[in-house]
Amino acid sequence: MDKEIVANLYHSWEGFLKYRKTTIKERADLLRQIAKEIDLLGEILIQTAAEETNLTVARLNNEKNRTIFQLNSYADATESCQWMNLSIDLGDKDRNPPKLDLRKTMEPLGPVLVFGASNFPFAYSTAGGDTASAFAAGCSVVVKAHPAHPKTSDLVAQAIWKALEKCNLDKNIFQHIYCDDFQQIEEIVQYNYIKAVGFTGSLKGGKAIFDYANKRKEPIPVFAEMGSTNPVFIFENYLKNHSAQLASQLADSITLGMGQFCTKPGLVFIQNSENCDLFIQKLADNIDQIIPANLLHSGIYKNYLENSALHIHQPNVAVLTTNKHPIEALQVKPTIITCDAFTFIGNPVLHEEVFGPMALVIKYDNERQLKHLIDSIQGQLTCSVFAENEDIQANNTAIDALKMICGRLNFNTVPTGVEVCLSMQHGGPYPATTDSRFTSVGADAIKRFARPLTYQNAQNHYLPDELKNENPLGIWRTVNNQLTNSKL
Repeated sequence: MDKEIVANLYHSWEGFLKYRKTTIKERADLLRQIAKEIDLLGEILIQTAAEETNLTVARLNNEKNRTIFQLNSYADATESCQWMNLSIDLGDKDRNPPKLDLRKTMEPLGPVLVFGASNFPFAYSTAGGDTASAFAAGCSVVVKAHPAHPKTSDLVAQAIWKALEKCNLDKNIFQHIYCDDFQQIEEIVQYNYIKAVGFTGSLKGGKAIFDYANKRKEPIPVFAEMGSTNPVFIFENYLKNHSAQLASQLADSITLGMGQFCTKPGLVFIQNSENCDLFIQKLADNIDQIIPANLLHSGIYKNYLENSALHIHQPNVAVLTTNKHPIEALQVKPTIITCDAFTFIGNPVLHEEVFGPMALVIKYDNERQLKHLIDSIQGQLTCSVFAENEDIQANNTAIDALKMICGRLNFNTVPTGVEVCLSMQHGGPYPATTDSRFTSVGADAIKRFARPLTYQNAQNHYLPDELKNENPLGIWRTVNNQLTNSKL
């Protein structure tokens, strides 16, 4: 492994040994200061990201604001300590045998390796949700900059170091490395000082990192978000009442950001009916109106051309769109393809994600066939149902089955647009993520990088602030099975 990277990893461990002892307030202050420093980067950050990613200035400004909000909201969550699931069972000396005093909190795992994502240069990258979650939990962070936007990543890294300096914290708490050598990446994941990994990207990349981590002498958790086809299910009565509106809404969601979102609807299931073909044609017509735009970088462009062509040339698959807009380098035409249920069930290629502006429409005949379709689908970030009440009643068994394959079940809304809040679940059964119990968005994401620790019969002065009798943080805790923010 490169000597400089080895030094980075060692320094991260040194930083962690200091940072793990910081107070809740110090961690929250750091997150807020990082948000301020990113904001102070101003136009230079937006311009640099626009040049490296082909994303529009408007999109980047929105994402920058989201990232700042994310950091501040995680700071608030850090101080609330809700993510710690604090519990206290007071001792009782008079009981026979005596009951011990038990108090449970969360302890940071250690240095976290974060892989920056290509499609979100701010919100899922250098100072994105994984980094914010790790800092909130008390972990040091090593960010592997994404090769698609290295200058943007460096600007944000400098902002983090400025925040650490202003908060009087060790600069080693944050490390920033560049590495695109697969052998070295395996060595980094398996390096003793790395204690967890956060990843957003492809199934191939995420699974490889997961395997590296599990081959270690001391296996470590990998929280990898690896993509999703986000299936959409449209039922007859809803289609009858909202056909035109739904065709427009779904077309916008499929092509939002040229389909380069992990929540893009890539599969659309619709029952054969008198309204079915008319709706599919409306959807294709709406897609045909979308003006092509650049994909993020040449790698995504190349993969989209290969994967979309692979889908199009499968047996019994038809192309419905005829987009006649001219295209330039790195631009592609949004596309709708279609097949029947038997073709889909029997062809695993059609189950794979195409990252970009393509969606597959599958027509089925009845609820029994729908159940077979759902049974054939692997784990997803989201599933979306467009249904009236009578549709839900008539298809209750099929809709109920969706709970087993997704992390977020949407009703009459598209999956794109991920709210940063406590109730958001951005994760799902494999292969959407490597651990469906956790989210990568919202304050619950902090839980990924901490582990439970119980203090038994510890003296009050030795306890961390969140467990002390006087409750100096004024937080909510479960005491003897009762939720309270009172002193003990």
